[in-house]
Amino acid sequence: MTDTDNSALVVCRHLTFGYGARRILDDLSFTVPRGKVTALMGASGGGKTTVLRLIGGQMRPQSGELLFEGQDVAKMKQTELFRIRRRMGVLFQFGALFTDLSVFDNVAFPLREHTQLSEALVRDIVLMKLGAVGLRGARDLMPSEISGGMARRVALARAIALDPDLIMYDEPF
Repeated sequence: MTDTDNSALVVCRHLTFGYGARRILDDLSFTVPRGKVTALMGASGGGKTTVLRLIGGQMRPQSGELLFEGQDVAKMKQTELFRIRRRMGVLFQFGALFTDLSVFDNVAFPLREHTQLSEALVRDIVLMKLGAVGLRGARDLMPSEISGGMARRVALARAIALDPDLIMYDEPF
């Protein structure tokens, strides 16, 4: 597959990453085709979360390349990373909801941070995303007032709020 292949959203080639002498990833290569579900499976502590962080540009590989739509993530400046992250949704392992924000405001957060949409449009999108995960009625609740399963669904609604090209789930089950 070439860098210009329109079906490749993410291309990882010969990626190596470690912490000090401890190597986490060694010569990892894979492709995530556009519009397809791709699973990265492995043992606990095997580097799955690290791969997600590398794709999002939160960390840099020691060697190899990681391309998002043909652009090398490791070579991007902060402004470029910010731009591509708007096109990525992340569902963190433990949800990572803001405890001081309501369910509604947690889902609205990426819309307010990454767009200049009117509050009326933000409201409509948030209610649509909460409806999609069956939690429209929970919009005024705080994270401490909902179950763990509900919190995961709120986090999913937040991850899809911007209709991202790539959704990354860290430990989805």
